[in-house]
Amino acid sequence: MAGTQGTPGTPRVLRAMNDRAALDLLLEHGTLSRTRIGKLTGLSKPTASQLLARLEAAGLVRVTGTTEGRPGPSAQLYALNPDAGYAAGLDVNQHRIRAAVADVTGAVAGEYELRTGGRTGDGVVRQVTDALDGAVKAAGLTRADVRRLVIGTPGAFDPATGRLRYASHLPGWHSPTLLEELAAVLPMPFEYENDVNLVAIAERAVGAARGHEDFVLLWNEEGLGAALVLGGRLHRGFTGGAGEVGFLPVPGTPLVRRVAQANSGGFQELAGVQAVPRIARAAGIDTPERPYVPVACGLLARAAGSPDEGPHAELLDRYAERLATGLASLTAVLDPELIVLSGDVLVAGGEPLRARVQAELADLAASRPRLVLTAVPREPVLRGALESALATTRDEVFDTSR
Repeated sequence: MAGTQGTPGTPRVLRAMNDRAALDLLLEHGTLSRTRIGKLTGLSKPTASQLLARLEAAGLVRVTGTTEGRPGPSAQLYALNPDAGYAAGLDVNQHRIRAAVADVTGAVAGEYELRTGGRTGDGVVRQVTDALDGAVKAAGLTRADVRRLVIGTPGAFDPATGRLRYASHLPGWHSPTLLEELAAVLPMPFEYENDVNLVAIAERAVGAARGHEDFVLLWNEEGLGAALVLGGRLHRGFTGGAGEVGFLPVPGTPLVRRVAQANSGGFQELAGVQAVPRIARAAGIDTPERPYVPVACGLLARAAGSPDEGPHAELLDRYAERLATGLASLTAVLDPELIVLSGDVLVAGGEPLRARVQAELADLAASRPRLVLTAVPREPVLRGALESALATTRDEVFDTSR
């Protein structure tokens, strides 16, 4: 009966579940033989053979070779067909838009960077489409080949108003009609996400937070922010502002009133990128202040190379104390099992900075989360956008019940 098709327990649904299990195994392992797939899924050899024949006919898997170097007859090896689906991601800031397209296996097929520094806010839709088209062209594809797009920006789009909040430095992205304008020109469904949240998605998918259901990611480059993952899900808050920890009031800095209008706050002033050269000068290190990120990264990298004594050790000590001050507040409320340190400024301090923050946090917080450095050092926002887009794409492509 038509009304019973696709209900749980029907052969069609069970086949689709087995198909998805096999496709996920191929995604994890790369290539597998029919025998290995049967053992990992618990399917009989005939059922595994039927499954692979069905997936091959659907264009989801392909034969990539045969086993070698083992006794007995060689066996065919199967892998996901990378052309089964493509997804795209954008990483947006006030200077540029980075775009990439990945196939269903997660391999990047094309990348492109569009410089936007010095432009007015006009033409944001054109900038988005130009950046996407650049990556699509580099991949040898067309827009129509991309099934899903995820756009990462600073701040967050308020779900009630559709306006971008907490990112006044991003010109042109605050129009209340921007999302509608993008929907009118993009042929694929798209989503938007806070850039630091996307870094957390990347860390959980392929980085230091794999296997962790509860963790905090602290990000520090031009701004200080956090991503909060609770029970395996991103916590965005009522307006999308959860994780805007740059506004967090902390000891050691004056209270800032109307922080949303001032676009500043306690933790940003205490431990943001602009604090690093100030701490260095107080320790007796002669240094300029700007450009903030290169200067701070250079100072912390040199300190990490000589962390045991002298002014560079003092820089690491004082900066670690400031970072731990804000993290102690997050730890008291969230009690995470893991804290991931990410962003160029924190990465520059390396293990010497991480170890100092861990020790300071042990004194300031009642619980003892483990601190680790990022395991996604290259373009983590873009990687997170791709992982987010690919998750939805795989759900669509791997669903053989329809």
